[in-house]
Amino acid sequence: MFSYTVSVTTGSQEFAGTNDKVSLTLVGSERCSDRTLLDKSFFDRSRGSVVSVDVSVKEILGDIVLVKLEKEKLLFNDQWYCRCINVTTPSGERLQFPCYRWIANEQEVVLRDGKGRLPQDDDMKEYRRMELESRQRLFRWKEWRTGFPLSIDANTSTELPVDIQFETAKSVDFSLNFLEAIANLGLNRFMKLFQSSWTDIADFRKVFVKIKNTVSEHVMQNWNEDLMFGYQFLNGCNPVMISKCRNLPDNFAVTQEMVESSLDRGLTLQEELKAGNIYIADYAILEGVQANATDPDTQQYLAAPFCLLYKNSQNEILPIAIQLSRQTAAEVFLPSDGQYDWMLAKMWVKCSDFNVHQLVTHLLRTHLTSEVFAIAMYRQLSAVHPVYKLLIPHVRYTIAINTAAREKLISESGVFEKANGTGGIAVVEVIHKAMKTLTYKSMCFPESVKARGVDNKDELPHYYYRDDGMMVWEAVRRCSNSVQEDEEIQAFVQDVCSSGMKNCPQNGEFPDLLKTQEQLVEYLTVVIFTASAQHAAVNFGQFDWFAWVPNSPSTMRKPPPTQKGQVDMKYIMESLPDRGRASWHVGAVWALSQFQDGELFLGVYPDKYFTEQPVMEATTTFRKKLVEVTNIIKSRNEKLKLPYWYLSPDRIPNSVAI
Repeated sequence: MFSYTVSVTTGSQEFAGTNDKVSLTLVGSERCSDRTLLDKSFFDRSRGSVVSVDVSVKEILGDIVLVKLEKEKLLFNDQWYCRCINVTTPSGERLQFPCYRWIANEQEVVLRDGKGRLPQDDDMKEYRRMELESRQRLFRWKEWRTGFPLSIDANTSTELPVDIQFETAKSVDFSLNFLEAIANLGLNRFMKLFQSSWTDIADFRKVFVKIKNTVSEHVMQNWNEDLMFGYQFLNGCNPVMISKCRNLPDNFAVTQEMVESSLDRGLTLQEELKAGNIYIADYAILEGVQANATDPDTQQYLAAPFCLLYKNSQNEILPIAIQLSRQTAAEVFLPSDGQYDWMLAKMWVKCSDFNVHQLVTHLLRTHLTSEVFAIAMYRQLSAVHPVYKLLIPHVRYTIAINTAAREKLISESGVFEKANGTGGIAVVEVIHKAMKTLTYKSMCFPESVKARGVDNKDELPHYYYRDDGMMVWEAVRRCSNSVQEDEEIQAFVQDVCSSGMKNCPQNGEFPDLLKTQEQLVEYLTVVIFTASAQHAAVNFGQFDWFAWVPNSPSTMRKPPPTQKGQVDMKYIMESLPDRGRASWHVGAVWALSQFQDGELFLGVYPDKYFTEQPVMEATTTFRKKLVEVTNIIKSRNEKLKLPYWYLSPDRIPNSVAI
């Protein structure tokens, strides 16, 4: 008799047990073992427990190529989470079979060993084909809203494949989380006076009774300064709107005479444009969008402003002209105007910025695009494919959080419309417009900053989002694979292009074929960077920058001013969100800014999908590089009055999970 020792590591974060019968079979290159029933003691254990069993055979099985797990359903369908299985052969060889899956229903699960295998080099193509056919039945495309990126075919979180569900329902209950945040922040008392206005800007300080931090406190104290306003275009929560302005838009009525007093180099506006010192934030995407009309008792408004920004001789970014309408005869608001005119004009820009951030920068360009990559990965890449092993940590919980968002956040009567000017039909209108500019190249970080003319450090210093983003992009940019003959990789990118992104014009110019290793490296960097760094940069600072409501109003209840000299503080307070909407707004940005329980940060991969030594060494090298980047950012931040942490690798979660 020969004995194989099988060690099973079991247990999820919450649950490890099952009352059903689970059996195990070793499949060798020459023969199979008999089915071995796993003892009940295997399952009543905590996360990470290791239990062993001996499998005795009369003859050597040959090379162990598969481990089969079969679960028999008894009275109820209990689920069991298997992390991995190690097999020690009679000769002492130790083989690892990663699992990290729930064993559910009356299910047979086939595990391959941990070596990455490309399809063209795999001797077990039939198992590979069966695995992908099974996944394609589970991960089906669906067009949730006409014109959106395609998403998972599931209406509720409970309809998702069990392996991609959150382990706690609390994680995806937006209504509960936001209400809990409102309670924790001490805002409940304001909800009773839902539609009543605050009386003065200082009243918003009542929102800060419970929670303050360095950034939000600084914003509260300095929000109305032009320097703080301009700084946020570089390092706030939506640092992707600023572009170099070489030529003024035809319908922007700003003139030399209007801005002359704001230009400190003694040059004309045209000379400053030519010198590269003029920047612009253009919210054209909001033109013609119907503002939130879901509450008949509160009229809400949107604007599509231009904001002209100037890099002065001190390398500070300052606003020098704001036009709230696209009409060529529209009023242009200036820093030299009355304090209330200029204050309200800036508020309108920030309200537009907030709504574009929520729907375009955050929802579309991180959440929805990452879901497309995740679904295509599950549909087209076998679990033994090296790229599957590389990407799996970066899609963790993404489909689950998006499904919950469609169910309770951005759905009709969802939480999103309780506070935001782009609630209701505006969600669809804005996403439709944004899809016209969603391209593959715009998701390549170096390309995106270059396209906006903000890639040069000397021309635009102190742009920490760009500087830190480039360091993280380069750290992530590591992969090595044979591409041209890899049918699964080609199916993956084809599925993204022709299915997930089919509603982009020209499919967003997403590649439908990768021909070189360099193209694959760039593509995978886009996938990982979007899910990790880009999402971190535009999500986890939401409370910092948006909690002080006058700095980033979620909606406006009065129309934008069309003339100067007609605005007073009463008009401003009647424009800003009322008590109820302000409370929903602050509760939402607080909840969305929190890391998940048990968050896994960039480079932290506790699930061992890779088992080859060279890959593990490469992962170690990657972690070391991330530590270097973290230390560079930490050293710089120690010298800053307002530190920028959002792209520090130790604060970048691996995936979109909130």
